[in-house]
Amino acid sequence: MTREDDLEILFDEQAIERTVFELAAQISRDYAGKDLLLVCILKGAAIFFTDLARRLTIPVMLEFAQVSSYGSGSVSSRVVTVTKDIGSDISGKHVLLVDGIIDTGTTMDFLLKRYRERGLASLKVAVLLDKHAHRTVDVPIDYRGFEIPDRFVVGYGMDSREKYRNLPYIA
Repeated sequence: MTREDDLEILFDEQAIERTVFELAAQISRDYAGKDLLLVCILKGAAIFFTDLARRLTIPVMLEFAQVSSYGSGSVSSRVVTVTKDIGSDISGKHVLLVDGIIDTGTTMDFLLKRYRERGLASLKVAVLLDKHAHRTVDVPIDYRGFEIPDRFVVGYGMDSREKYRNLPYIA
């Protein structure tokens, strides 16, 4: 991908906004009266995470983790590297992992196993894009925005060599 003009839009700003609003409404209902900790899986989820958090109608706590199974390429290496872990004590909390895309499932499976060991009240997953056709590890997705075909996507937080994250749509 070399130019923004060459990108085919899969989901425009309005479709993303509607979906984020619907997910936020469902999460707000499901966690009413509970202490919810949202965990942003950096960097790809940053924009989705921010928009989702702002649309929730319940108080939440925010945390960040950064992991990767992509290395420097665009194909999952299946080796997960943690570069930033959750900094606070999460035991006893309802935790919602928020990611931009689940591709092979390797990264999310790693995180679910890692955080289940910390004595949580609950652990669930919210993802904007589910690339189910490319899944090699079955992971539960509790809140899903869109299912997408097996293709590389950019925009709304997802990148190609750190470019295109700022696009307001997904291409």
